[in-house]
Amino acid sequence: MKLKISFPEERVKSPILSEVILKTGILVSIVSSRVDSKGGEIIIEVIDKSYETIKEEFETRGAAVTFLDTLICRNKEECIECGACISVCPSKVFGYAQDWSLTMDTQKCIRCGLCVDMCPHQALSIEGTECE
Repeated sequence: MKLKISFPEERVKSPILSEVILKTGILVSIVSSRVDSKGGEIIIEVIDKSYETIKEEFETRGAAVTFLDTLICRNKEECIECGACISVCPSKVFGYAQDWSLTMDTQKCIRCGLCVDMCPHQALSIEGTECE
């Protein structure tokens, strides 16, 4: 299960991730991270079914937690299968099938947004947790 942890400016200099790991003893994998002086966002993956415990611990420390059921969305009506997303994706989410149709392995997505920026038809999005 992947979770998006958003924390406010006042927690930027605090070791919030370390605190949660030490308190719960639950190991997590960091999928991606963006932190600056105004706040931060970390995407983590929790291997076992202890994501509720992790969620509660982050929330008690002032963080907002979102379960990421869908990591990347593609609007098939807008997508022209040009492959621009393939060239920039560091996680190899996108590829071509033998019939040259675009394929996606969404579980590899780290929500970096490079594909969204590159798509000439704005057919990709990472906003929200559900595809339209």
